[in-house]
Amino acid sequence: MKRKKTKDTGFVPEKLKGAEGFETYYHTLFGERWPVLQNALLEKNPYAEWNAGGQESYFLDTGSVLAALMLPLAGAKKILDLCAAPGGKTLILASRMDTDAELTANERSPARKQRLVHVCDQSLDRSTRGRVAVVCSDGARWCCTHGEVFDRILLDVPCSSERHVLSDSKYLRQWSPSRIKSLTLQQWALVSSAFRMLVPGGYLLYSTCALNPLENDGIMERVFKKFDTAESGFSRDFKLPAVIPDSLQSFCSGILPGAEKKKFGYHVVPDVQGGAGPLYFSLIRKKMVNIP
Repeated sequence: MKRKKTKDTGFVPEKLKGAEGFETYYHTLFGERWPVLQNALLEKNPYAEWNAGGQESYFLDTGSVLAALMLPLAGAKKILDLCAAPGGKTLILASRMDTDAELTANERSPARKQRLVHVCDQSLDRSTRGRVAVVCSDGARWCCTHGEVFDRILLDVPCSSERHVLSDSKYLRQWSPSRIKSLTLQQWALVSSAFRMLVPGGYLLYSTCALNPLENDGIMERVFKKFDTAESGFSRDFKLPAVIPDSLQSFCSGILPGAEKKKFGYHVVPDVQGGAGPLYFSLIRKKMVNIP
């Protein structure tokens, strides 16, 4: 098979598709690590129970909990979860935000938006639910009608989600590199829109459940090249928490996974984190601009 050299992934065969193409592509990315990583993806991932005070608890990957805890919320009044369904990270943001803050949870798909509404209705206490607005809109176009209005934004973008592809024969048969290209276009449109809606001094948390570096550090590299007001939100002495903070023990308790440091963020990878993930996250701060 003819092979083509790419800047980001080295040598990969052209016209890859289906299960065989998926295997070849990711073996090229991860080399000898891939068989162990693949087996970890096929195992059940560990879940944490998040009890936000409603009628039902919500269960989500411990890597997702870690990521949602990385967005600093103290002092923020207007918070946006731009791609919010199914709602686990929305619940964590709602639980953590100040009592006078408001959260907007957006989902483009009407069907997934209804699922998001159900999760918020059933899992949040009445007082907090009253400060969470659930809307249905295309997040990539929101910046056309919204200026710099949000103090904090969480953007958990649609992604390759290799764990789900491997576990579903239909998606595995349909897989091809063109799907990754399409997803990175969506991801760039969404993160560009989100950054434009962020107030100066505000924070944006970008996350995926993808292994592919094109969708993770690759997107972040483009952000820092495109926007001269973008800077890393992680301090030089930043360390990942190992457990749920004491202030959140009433919502959830337990051990958090570790994560591999990447150039622009952190990556929870299941082969070395007891099955948690994949979950990539990066924190961006919009710098204040001094006007003479």
